[in-house]
Amino acid sequence: MKRPHGLARVLCAALPLSFALACGGEAPPPPVPPPPVASPPPPVAIADAGAPALVHVQILAFNDFHGNLEPPGGSFGYVTAPRTDPIVARIGEEGGVKSKPGSEAALVPAGGAVYMATLVKKLRAENPNTVVVSAGDLTGASPLLSNIFKDEPTVLVMNEMGLDFEGVGNHDFDRGLPELLRLQHGDGTFPGAKYQYLAANVRDDSSHKPVFPPYAIREFSGAKIAFVGMTLEATPMVSTVSAMKGLTFAPEVETANALVPELEKQGVSAIVVLIHQGGGQGPSGTYDSCEGFAGALTSLLSIADSKDGGPRTLDPAVEVVLSGHNHQAYDCLIDGRIVTSAASYGRLVTKIDLTIDPAARRITEKHARNIAVTRDLPPDPEVARIVARYKERAAPAMERVVGYLKGDILGDRVGGYVSCESPLGDVIADAQLEATRAAGHADIALMNPGGVRTDLVAKAKGKPDFVVTYAEAFEVQPFGNELVTMTLTGAQIHALLDQQFGSERVRILSPSAGLAYSYAYDAATHHGAIDPRSLRLHGRPIEAAKSYRVTVNSFLAMGGDGFAILKEGTQRVTGPSDIDAFTAHLGKASSRKAPLESKFVPRITPDACK
Repeated sequence: MKRPHGLARVLCAALPLSFALACGGEAPPPPVPPPPVASPPPPVAIADAGAPALVHVQILAFNDFHGNLEPPGGSFGYVTAPRTDPIVARIGEEGGVKSKPGSEAALVPAGGAVYMATLVKKLRAENPNTVVVSAGDLTGASPLLSNIFKDEPTVLVMNEMGLDFEGVGNHDFDRGLPELLRLQHGDGTFPGAKYQYLAANVRDDSSHKPVFPPYAIREFSGAKIAFVGMTLEATPMVSTVSAMKGLTFAPEVETANALVPELEKQGVSAIVVLIHQGGGQGPSGTYDSCEGFAGALTSLLSIADSKDGGPRTLDPAVEVVLSGHNHQAYDCLIDGRIVTSAASYGRLVTKIDLTIDPAARRITEKHARNIAVTRDLPPDPEVARIVARYKERAAPAMERVVGYLKGDILGDRVGGYVSCESPLGDVIADAQLEATRAAGHADIALMNPGGVRTDLVAKAKGKPDFVVTYAEAFEVQPFGNELVTMTLTGAQIHALLDQQFGSERVRILSPSAGLAYSYAYDAATHHGAIDPRSLRLHGRPIEAAKSYRVTVNSFLAMGGDGFAILKEGTQRVTGPSDIDAFTAHLGKASSRKAPLESKFVPRITPDACK
């Protein structure tokens, strides 16, 4: 493949439950895109006499769907848009548009499989040369509607939507490789995926071969496009240890670059990497912009800083990088390379248009834009039938009342990187301490921010009952983790809290009531440290040599999210599941006459989100 030149722009079995269910950028921002209904097809190029015609190919991409068959709730169900974006005026306040706090931007309701399918099918109809792809985490960490059926309904919806390829993500492995293989190939009652999973850098320890094909090639009128699937090398650090058994995750860049010569021999005109690793924009970014782009993905991208596509940066032959993992929206052009992410939960679809010269085997023009999955689109009837069928089967579990809530309790303070103590995180930590105080003699509980998947929303606000259903609580904590109580010294607790600042993506653990401390943090260097004199439990200093009983979920207990010190904890006692602890707490802390209210007072100072 010749090096590119020229212009460029750019989810009947359940997880462990407490019941049984019978089954029968650049600045300024890029131009505002028109609404989907008005998106024109790419222009048709006229070839020179005797020369092969240029080929126009469309790629439709998304990432981190996580089995969100229904529109996501709370603050996770919006995309940030400029006030001047036509979708803001089109949908309006009557359609749910609201102002983003502290910003001139607007929050537009988005997401829902029935609307996403309509958009994807409409865009596909505009260009027969279309490939639909996902950059990871299609399944896993899913709401109850998909999770209780092991994400089978999500696979069926994606079959109907016309998904072609899924570059596997870390959460796709949540139930282990055998279950992911079942989703791919099916079984006696489930047909499996019509799309192909791709995983170039995930290898079986016994065979030393990729567990899925490393890439796939699609050809349109002589123009060959290669799609390489890749998940983050750090998957074992951010996923359940037992699910990773027997798997090795190789470095992303080295794996991708090693495939380039092989793909060039096959005559490809373009290489597209579906990588489950990401970055994010600054606070002024919107769903189709690239403002202050930063994050783990950046070190893999730069061409200018590499030497002939050196060992730590992607080969320049990779002109399109479709990313995920961080649940952020961005549409960037970095060193001539398209780099995008469609947020999460089916709120966006990325449309990439490539013009390819098949004779020269190169891209002559490229551009991308993120399109919001707005809920004024007509629902796709077949996807609606699939979702309705599974909702009917799951209704007895989903509709069980577990508590009462007056006002939303937020799981994310800032809506960007999940990095700060949150009101809902603190409630969950309190629930876990309550559940393990007697059997585990727990003194402290800590909750990781990535385990809080959405807000707890008072959907019946204004009505007398303020009901919270099991499905709504499960959406907050969909992993089915067990609680583990262990012994740590005060010195180990101090070291654990310092590990919150172990990388540029800060992860502040929400503490249970009674634990308090302060810290210093330098955003420029990503360096933070706990003030040991400030570390107190119920007002008393935590002593370095004294032992304390600490409760965390099983993911953290095995060193997840980089908290390696937790692997040193001794005298371990396994307690109930996290979701059982959470729902039990909601039942005790609220009633129909006295619904739970969020009275958030930070337990950590300073407030890192300010």
